[in-house]
Amino acid sequence: MKAFQAFLEHRLQNSLPGSNAQNKMRPHPAELSNPSFKPNLPDEDSGYRNSSVLVPILSWNNRLEVILTLRTAGIKHGGQLSFPGGGQEGDETYEETALRESREEIGLIEEHVSLAGRLSPLYVNHSNNLVTPVVGFISKKQEFVANPNEVEEIIFVPFSELLAHENQVREEWDLRDTKYTVPVWKIHDVPLWGATAMMMSELIELYKEFKSL
Repeated sequence: MKAFQAFLEHRLQNSLPGSNAQNKMRPHPAELSNPSFKPNLPDEDSGYRNSSVLVPILSWNNRLEVILTLRTAGIKHGGQLSFPGGGQEGDETYEETALRESREEIGLIEEHVSLAGRLSPLYVNHSNNLVTPVVGFISKKQEFVANPNEVEEIIFVPFSELLAHENQVREEWDLRDTKYTVPVWKIHDVPLWGATAMMMSELIELYKEFKSL
């Protein structure tokens, strides 16, 4: 566990897989059998919002697990799996935002978190958010408590389930009146897809790199 943390702390300071990893889980119109994705960056004049999420990795037992939340129905992205996080407030850093939101959403004890660095930012154009994922290792055991206003369920996903080929599938969905091919992880009754899956994809690529050493 400590070896992966040490690897990430060093690796996240260097060039990252970025969009090449993210795009493996990017939905695309079903009519495009072999899509090519252009860089997806916000227009400086669009008034986009900076947000950040915590990618919380549990390392207190004999296996690595990552925490996801099932968003409460009726809020933005309700009914979807996501990392804890949200929009920056005032002059917060990305790290401060990710930790604050995680404290508010799942009762995270910030002092138990060792931050390893940032994954590649991801621009979500339909919500006009530039999301920066911050990776944190939680080595001290604690009880997590879901804030019912935002989180319906807290989910602990072993890395082994994210690596299993049978849990990675492509489905056809109707999104915004268009047929889309949607890569998903089947690791819960609710599939992991979209922006969170794209950020997770980069983490898993880095984990595969670590395992290959």
